[in-house]
Amino acid sequence: ANLELWQGPDNTPYKMRVYVEDGAQRSFNCVIETPRGPNTVAIRNTANLEFPLVAGVVPSEVRGERINPMAGAKSTPRTIQGGALRTYPFDPNVESVRIVLQTDGRPLNSRIELLQGPNNIKQVMELYTEDGMDRPYIAIIETPGSGNVVRIVNTATMEFPLVCQAEPFLVTDLGGSAEAVMGGSGPGFNPW
Repeated sequence: ANLELWQGPDNTPYKMRVYVEDGAQRSFNCVIETPRGPNTVAIRNTANLEFPLVAGVVPSEVRGERINPMAGAKSTPRTIQGGALRTYPFDPNVESVRIVLQTDGRPLNSRIELLQGPNNIKQVMELYTEDGMDRPYIAIIETPGSGNVVRIVNTATMEFPLVCQAEPFLVTDLGGSAEAVMGGSGPGFNPW
């Protein structure tokens, strides 16, 4: 799907391309800042007719002073230089991850991928915003199962670094060991 923020005629300060392998298992959620005047959010399904999507846009009730999206976080924000990438592995008990990307007022170009296993891409977001301070990228990515890694690539040039934060958002208790069971031994195992 393509998602765009329109602000007046011929001004698109925010563009995003989103791919989700299974929307029933991993829905896509993000926050789009809309400062200064009326805005329009456009969502276009770029998939075939056989793959419809359900989309919703909901306004937030926050008004007045701007909120720092990195405030209250448990992890330290990291700088990703232009052309570089950073990976964040997560434990199996992490059900969702909070991602925040921001710049110092410069354009923000990035690619965020959710991988499960080696090079098995489950979700991709390609993002452009003309001002990463006014319009930071904030998303909650669902990460069911094990072996989840979030890979963030700064697709801009070296002159345009971004500040990134990726941390667990919803963590569940697995009720025991999170270790994988290898082989076929154990209680109730009968090879015949």
